[in-house]
Amino acid sequence: MTLAEGSASDGHELEPDPQPHSRRTVFASVAAFAVLGLGATLVGGGLLNPPATTADGDYEGETLEVVIPLAEGGGTDTWARFVGQELVHDIPGQPGFAPINETGGEGITGSNRFASSAADDGTELLVSTATTVVPWVLDRNVVKYSFEDLEPVLVNGTGGVIYARTAAGVQSPKDLIDRKKPLVFGGISATGLDLTTLVAFDLLEADISATFGFEGRGPVNLALQRGEVDIDYTTTSSYQSAVEPIAKEGSAEVLMSFGQLDGSGKVVRDPNFPDTPTVAEVYKDLHGKEPSGPKFEAYKTLLGLTYTYQKGLWAPKDAPEEAVDLLRDSAHELSGDKKFNDKAAEVLGGYPIVADENLSQRVKDAYTVTDETKGYVTTLLKESYGIELD
Repeated sequence: MTLAEGSASDGHELEPDPQPHSRRTVFASVAAFAVLGLGATLVGGGLLNPPATTADGDYEGETLEVVIPLAEGGGTDTWARFVGQELVHDIPGQPGFAPINETGGEGITGSNRFASSAADDGTELLVSTATTVVPWVLDRNVVKYSFEDLEPVLVNGTGGVIYARTAAGVQSPKDLIDRKKPLVFGGISATGLDLTTLVAFDLLEADISATFGFEGRGPVNLALQRGEVDIDYTTTSSYQSAVEPIAKEGSAEVLMSFGQLDGSGKVVRDPNFPDTPTVAEVYKDLHGKEPSGPKFEAYKTLLGLTYTYQKGLWAPKDAPEEAVDLLRDSAHELSGDKKFNDKAAEVLGGYPIVADENLSQRVKDAYTVTDETKGYVTTLLKESYGIELD
């Protein structure tokens, strides 16, 4: 389970959130002047409703509200609070920071609200994660937001590996195919982060059956150790504690990493697993050719959305261009700060904050989901796992 989806109790202590700036002082001042008979002049000058300064290259006096559509204490909440409180220190004017949890519908409720009524002056941002991206990819009826209508401010990724129980007869990726009995995969939800793994299995033509409903990757890992499931995946943040020990003792075999997408959209090795072949490499080893076609395109799409660019901060499409550029520039500056990166190593798992000048196009490319990919995923879920989407 990623830090993104896991617990915040990882030993990393967050600094207290900077206090949001309050405009009560403005009203107090107006009241004082009113006593002197000057209130009407000030009201006429518009100082009761001062315009946002976000387009002026300075956020002084503003508060950056970060909408976190998931519950407090989880990995996404931990990530958002850490990144947000660090980011405001690099934004000119050093705005206040107000993390706001809007829970419900596994992240959909808060994301829907943001799409319909977020402030469009650059003072309100939305946090995204795989939990909210996958339902959008699947065109769920309850999803009223679209990442095509938002502007990315920064993105950050994670990675992971697929591993299996050796007692199930798995010593290498070759043991995934032409089996007499399918390997049992333990899942949480086919329409969540598990989806990328399910597409990987289909691409590889692995003999897999699945059981869903586990409460998290931790319980799946324990079920695998008890022999109740045969194959699982874990993300970078929990690899060292959950998988490495059983791999070293020989009861589990690490088969492949999901890999990462590079700047050109190619699947490359994960820097945290440099000696582990990617899904794409395993496909070539199993089938004697490079992967291609709709299944591979779907895999690359989901890899980008759920791993390489798993988390992000987004502004409304109508936010001032100057404000969005300022936020991105500040995030890019933060990404190159060694002190920040040293501090962020545990929370970000060694995956960089990305907010360079190519961010908008890179994210646009990654978040372009073709009808072919959507159709393939919908058919896969229905025919292989009996799941029909609304």
